[in-house]
Amino acid sequence: MLRALPWWILAFFPGTVWAESSERLDLTGHWVGLSALALFALAYLLVMSEEFTHLRKSKPVILAAGLIWALIAWVYVGRGIPHAAEEAVRHNILEFAELFLFLLVAMTYINAMEERRVFEALRAWLVRKGFSYRQLFWLTGSLAFFISPVADNLTTALLMCAVLLAVGENNARFVALGCINVVVAANAGGAFSPFGDITTLMVWQKGIVDFWTFFLLFVPSLVNFLVPAALMHFAVPKGTPLPSGERVEMKRGAMTIVALFLLTIATAVSFHNFLHLPPVLGMMTGLAYLKLFGYYLRLTHDRMGEHLGDPVPFDVFHNVQRAEWDTLFFFYGVVLCVGGLGFIGYLTLASEVMYGQWGATFANIAVGVLSAVVDNIPVMFAVLSMQPDMPLGQWLLVTLTAGVGGSLLSIGSAAGVALMGQARGKYTFFSHLRWTPVIALGYGASILVHMWLNAEAFSVPVTP
Repeated sequence: MLRALPWWILAFFPGTVWAESSERLDLTGHWVGLSALALFALAYLLVMSEEFTHLRKSKPVILAAGLIWALIAWVYVGRGIPHAAEEAVRHNILEFAELFLFLLVAMTYINAMEERRVFEALRAWLVRKGFSYRQLFWLTGSLAFFISPVADNLTTALLMCAVLLAVGENNARFVALGCINVVVAANAGGAFSPFGDITTLMVWQKGIVDFWTFFLLFVPSLVNFLVPAALMHFAVPKGTPLPSGERVEMKRGAMTIVALFLLTIATAVSFHNFLHLPPVLGMMTGLAYLKLFGYYLRLTHDRMGEHLGDPVPFDVFHNVQRAEWDTLFFFYGVVLCVGGLGFIGYLTLASEVMYGQWGATFANIAVGVLSAVVDNIPVMFAVLSMQPDMPLGQWLLVTLTAGVGGSLLSIGSAAGVALMGQARGKYTFFSHLRWTPVIALGYGASILVHMWLNAEAFSVPVTP
């Protein structure tokens, strides 16, 4: 699911002083540093092979995080600096806690809307309308692009794939093309919204880009979706599938929960923009909205619930329980692993090579390509930890590339991985790979459009 990726440490903390601390040791050439690199590489190989090993991705990175910091602390204790590693870890955990709670609230709302059948009702409506294959190709792609900025790209992609499978069950070519289009659209839609992807959320919470500035990426993101979709359009089969008469009624309170989710987002933005409070405080306040409304639904269930076809009372804690815990724990492991590598000194070296020698533009484009192979969460978190001195336009560029670069391969985003399982046999790694050159055209076009439309932003200084 994860399309997006959490983030790295010392640079991530405005109050952190370890970068300048005389107590910080350079362990990049030490056996502990090399062992930490090996541990992270091994853990990430296991993450990338999850589809074949069925080992949940959070398990190896959590273990690697503990071992990496244990090795670092062992060296520091031996050098008579017992609290240096402890303080660095505490800063890492604080940053993780803010993002963890933010994502947990968002996931709880999405699960609540799913439980109230909001997404099922939308799917049934699309299926029974009798659209042609080409109309459905564009409808599912467009909806994925515009829903993913609010809902996560994984939920959006799964919903649209369910529509594709329902109407194209006997047309594998249509399903494959539709899934590719949905993956590209969902990833592109998440790139221009602070809530659309974990990577954009990290950049926003870091205070590098304010809420409304992200929308400068709307047109480049739209280009990223439209270019490959326009070229794939001609390969989509003609004809119209048989419509279905299926109807799904939403449960009581469904639309109120949608409204409360939008109010929660507005609360988080207002807390951050006007009161200068962490966005997570606004999100947790919004969780209280859902809890209180859930109390009302339970209180009135006996009088109204069963009469309206809702035999089971609403339980907000059931929706909390159904959050993507593997993803959240994976996020913890990545933050701590990358934080450890940054504390050792490897991120400083990487920053010197990428942003010092290659230049910001080439480095940021490379970040997007890398995110097609390695999860974009650790990649983006590493960039934030490096704290390269870049203007606003470059920070927007790396936000764009990290968000949409995963579309180049089916394994490059949570949406792609999930759809390979949902549409097994129809949408595969190789069916996506055949269209990678076309997707790459959209990737390049979106970068050029951003550099053209937002040229002024490249002269706006930013202090991470």
